[in-house]
Amino acid sequence: MKPLNFLIVMDDITTINYKKDSTLAMMWAASDKGHHLSYCGIDDLWLNQGELYADKQDIQVFKNPNKFYEFGDKTTVKATDFDVILMRKDPPFDMNFLYALHLLEYAKRAGVLVANDPSSVRACNEKLFATQFSEHMSPTIVTTKQTHIRQFIAEHADVIVKPLDGMGGMGIFRLTADSPNIGSTLEMLTQMGTLPIMAQKYLPAIKEGDKRVLIVGGQVVPYCLARIPADGETRGNLAAGGRGVAMPLSDDERAVAEKVAQTLVEKGLYFVGLDLIGAKITEINVTSPTCVREIDEQCGTQIAVDFIAFLESLLDG
Repeated sequence: MKPLNFLIVMDDITTINYKKDSTLAMMWAASDKGHHLSYCGIDDLWLNQGELYADKQDIQVFKNPNKFYEFGDKTTVKATDFDVILMRKDPPFDMNFLYALHLLEYAKRAGVLVANDPSSVRACNEKLFATQFSEHMSPTIVTTKQTHIRQFIAEHADVIVKPLDGMGGMGIFRLTADSPNIGSTLEMLTQMGTLPIMAQKYLPAIKEGDKRVLIVGGQVVPYCLARIPADGETRGNLAAGGRGVAMPLSDDERAVAEKVAQTLVEKGLYFVGLDLIGAKITEINVTSPTCVREIDEQCGTQIAVDFIAFLESLLDG
């Protein structure tokens, strides 16, 4: 097919981890296919008379840790100059992130392929979205009220509580019936009973890893990255000191992922990170999922290449 024009919306590329960054892998894959790359941040998106524009820079990427990118001049163009816009800005999912999704919807309505679909990213909170598949989750409640959470702890004895907008394991606490700080923990997380949080029955299988399963264009990657907690730690997140070990999916894990995958494609969520503990869903990451590089390196997959090929198929069909 003819070369496509890609706009990559992401965090400052000078701050990324060359060895691990999944967006960089996507940029390499697109470049290797002969596609043209441009780069901008969310603050470079703007509206003029109902049309979306981007203050973008052309960018070349290289597989060289000492020089992995080179910028061209910054120019202002209409979003419709692009065939594909990849929204790869990392959380937090704050108001700036939300406004960027609103702006990207103008590009989508104008016929540009935006991945992931901005309206679906906006609608699918990564923790709440998981509850649409509650039959595949550990017992879970979402509430602002301490009374409900205390009853939940009394029923299940060992519980994880976490904010709905957290990332990288931030704000995750484990509470048991005899925990001395239940009240203060819940006051902090709910902001004195004004903010809903999630409580889930603790899954002992976390010791075997919080497993990141990638779903690309509705296809489940057959390997996952098990993020195994450090000694004395409840959280498996790599940002919280977890250790990443790639491994094949079990039959149960794959069955759950296949069920979720059907819904994802319908919503235009083409690159998604499904988090599982013991084949139970904990989160469905739709913003800028990672772990591509670790799985590729350990299992010989080419996940970003497959993703770019999927996007090409959408535009070639």
